[in-house]
Order: sequence, then C-alpha cells, then structure tokens
Amino acid sequence: MPDAVPVLLYHAVMDDPPAWIAEFTVTPAQFGAHLDAVAASGRTPVTVGTLVDALTGGGPLPERPVVLTFDDGFADLPGPTAEALAGRCMPATAYLTTGALTPGRTSLLPPAPMMTLSRAPLLEQYGMEVGAHTVTHPQLDTLPPAELDRELRESKDDLEDVLGHEVTHLAYPHGYNSRAVRRAAAAAGYTSAAAVRHALSSPADEAYRIARLIVRRTHTVADVEAWMDAGGGVPVAPFRDGLPTVGWRLYRRARAVVRGRRFAG
Repeated sequence: MPDAVPVLLYHAVMDDPPAWIAEFTVTPAQFGAHLDAVAASGRTPVTVGTLVDALTGGGPLPERPVVLTFDDGFADLPGPTAEALAGRCMPATAYLTTGALTPGRTSLLPPAPMMTLSRAPLLEQYGMEVGAHTVTHPQLDTLPPAELDRELRESKDDLEDVLGHEVTHLAYPHGYNSRAVRRAAAAAGYTSAAAVRHALSSPADEAYRIARLIVRRTHTVADVEAWMDAGGGVPVAPFRDGLPTVGWRLYRRARAVVRGRRFAG
C-alpha cells in the first residue's frame, strides 16, 4: 500500500478567469503541463471512489496512486478540461455546485462562466466520476441543522435526477467541515467527503475528511513533481485540526449568527 496519496484540487482551467477565482485558476497550458508531470511521475490516476474503497477496506490501490478532483463546475470542465484528461486516459472526480449550474436557481458563487447541470452526463462519458458540492456553496459548518441537511440532500437529489444513478461522494465547499457536518454527510447517504487541508492523503485518511492539495495559479510543474514524490513540505493526513483552524471556525460561526450564511471561498 502507498504511504501517501496526492489528491489534487483544481477549480477553473481558463486564460481569463473572473477576479474572485483567479487565484485558484490555471491556464490550459499550465494544466496540460501539470498532467504531463503527473504522467511522467509514474503515478496511476484513480477516482475518489477507488480511493474510498481502499480507505474503507473494500478494494486495493495501485502502488503509486494519484487523484485529480475539480470543484464547482466551471464551463471548461465538460469541454477542453475533460478532453485533456481523456486524451491522457486519466480518470478524475468532479464535484458540482448544482444551484450554480441550473438555470433559474441561485447560489452564493459569484458570477463566472459555468457549465450547466444537464451536461453532467457528458462528464461521465469522458470517464469522470461526478460528486456533489452542495446547492449554493455555503460554509457548511456555520449552518443550522435543517439548512445543512437541505444543502447535502438536495444537491445529491439534483445530480441523481440528471445522471440516473446514485451519487455517493461529496466535497465540502472550501473544505469547511466539522464533526457535525461529517455526521450529516453520512446521514444524507454519502460514503465519502473531501476536505482541503492542503495535505497529502493516505490509506489511513478519514473517508469523510479526505485531504486534498489545492492548486493555485502560482503552483509550477516543479510543485506538482514534488507532490508526486510525496514531498513539497506538506503534511500527510490524517491529523488533528490545529488551533488556528478551530479558532477560525468559531469566528465564522459567530459571524454567521450576526450576518447570515456566506459564500465559502
């Protein structure tokens, strides 16, 4: 079994992103170079589902796995991004924010070129696994229980309606979660949930708090190569939340009581 598993988190892949997502956007040229670095590393791309099977004792992992994930559902995803992956025979997992992708519905995501939910089956045709990323992209760990449950269940239902099969994987918006959020995800029928943590995952990682490495526009091919070598100075999950993470969660909860629900970003 591998000691560490890089799980990369991408957002948009475009040349001219809106300012709010630019920090987490790579250009198509950067993306292609990243994928080539992954291929050259000798790692085997697998889906989150394959990783979770191993985490829960249901299946093996290849000797050197890597997982590529995509959050939100930007317009590039069912086109050039999926094509770049398919052209290299690289499976991946896409987590979709259903309210932002459905005409007539709203979300907390600021304006950006997005795919439509009706194109989700096309992602599967390209070999991508599809998971949920809530309806509106809120900070889940600040929501009252009823709102939390609605975000988790409605996004799952939205995707299952358009895909025609069960959806069991979730990603927390901006990685925000808590023990209560993880319990709610399990109760809603998810078998896994991805966080962020900017850490390597591992066969000992938590199925409802999978660690991911968030890819920023400043990350280079050398950074990707270091992650593929299980290096780059990043920790390996699982590990306890640090005091800054706990303190930031408490602050956001207090702020939500006064100002209401907020975009997770």
